[in-house]
Amino acid sequence: MRTNLDFSPLFRSSIGFDRMLNALEAANRIDTIDSWPPYDIVKSGEDNYRIAMAVAGFSQDELAITQEQNMLVVSGQKANAEDVQYLHRGIAGRSFQRRFELADHVKVVGAGLVNGLLTIDLKREIPEEMKPRQIEIATDMALPKAETKQIEAGKQAA
Repeated sequence: MRTNLDFSPLFRSSIGFDRMLNALEAANRIDTIDSWPPYDIVKSGEDNYRIAMAVAGFSQDELAITQEQNMLVVSGQKANAEDVQYLHRGIAGRSFQRRFELADHVKVVGAGLVNGLLTIDLKREIPEEMKPRQIEIATDMALPKAETKQIEAGKQAA
């Protein structure tokens, strides 16, 4: 059972959450019929993540990983097989494209292909200016005195 959620009330009352709400709407629109190739997403540390994707039968040259802003795209394109006649084909060899929406400041730090398992390591690197910082509290004596200016009541406008 699938229900469509209406996010328009959230758009009216929130500021600066456009991307998050658009991502929720996009996830709501995605058809989950195609679940190939299977994959896992693992949180391996405070700011570390790993995507493991089963791509049996694909070589390193037949896979592509692309990151554009906050979108990670993993695609596979099988090379044309030379005149091979299968009696039974159980290993899927069809082309695929899998998209992952990344949060702000998440970067791909590495990828590897071992025994038909593609692993992609990701890390969230928050810029120094966005990290929490301690604000020193000044006492009354340390505060600078504000100068008060007097408005002259000289000439009146005619």
